[in-house]
Amino acid sequence: MMVRPKNFGFDYTTAASNAFQDESGANAVDEIIQNAIIEFDHAVAALNDKGVAVKVIQDTESPKKPNAVFPNNWVSFHDDKVILYPMQAENRRWERRADILSELEADGLNLGEVVDISHYEQEDKFLESTGSMVLDYKNKRAYACLSTRTHEQVLEEFSELTGFELVIFNAFDKNKVPVYHTNVLMCIGSTYAVICLEAIPMAERESIQNKLRDTGHEIVPLTMDQMYAFAGNMLEVENSQGQRILVMSDSAFNSLTELQKSKLNEHAEILSVAIPTIEKYGGGSVRCMMCRLV
Repeated sequence: MMVRPKNFGFDYTTAASNAFQDESGANAVDEIIQNAIIEFDHAVAALNDKGVAVKVIQDTESPKKPNAVFPNNWVSFHDDKVILYPMQAENRRWERRADILSELEADGLNLGEVVDISHYEQEDKFLESTGSMVLDYKNKRAYACLSTRTHEQVLEEFSELTGFELVIFNAFDKNKVPVYHTNVLMCIGSTYAVICLEAIPMAERESIQNKLRDTGHEIVPLTMDQMYAFAGNMLEVENSQGQRILVMSDSAFNSLTELQKSKLNEHAEILSVAIPTIEKYGGGSVRCMMCRLV
């Protein structure tokens, strides 16, 4: 599922905890909105060309939601349930739309039970779905680095609801600020894991690597600079022929070494798309734009 934006733009509310957003040039509002829509449409077309099914949801005009293009933060879909999450920024809470769930159900998706844990917002405790967590569905493990957007108590609630084992750790950007979302620094594919080990304190690195190796994942390390190029913000999807496609942005692809590209190509076909406007002003990349439907 992907949400076609209407009012995308730099968001001062979320920028306080997202060091990846860039304010420069943010006053060109109309141009930014139009460029984001063009980039979105091109990304959907590229996925369709590879045989990947995409359900496109239209953003609503009101209230204005500058981050609606990132639906993976407010909802996750599981075999028997849908979970709605507590969001830190008030204007992001408007992205939780019951009509989207109704539309998906009308399309034949069996939602199961809808579990709403957004009440944690009243306690200033947040968990922004598969932004806060990188989920290994096959092995039922949830990797999560703690930040103002990822609270341990809400993680425990998620674990109780789904049976996922929690792998909780710390991660920091180049300014020693907690990385706001786990999916900025790591991606778990079916047989590999891309991860910025440099962001994780030395005392915790080996434990995380062992967890990944335990489930048979080959580790492809990223540098801090590559993390800032959104190389951690990838997502492996499967097309109609059952082929694995690793989706990333052009900036992520261009930051990788030839050895890293070769290694990833052993596991999945790489698809890169150009989304410079969305990355610059939204502080998120391709993975944030895609929400996995069961």
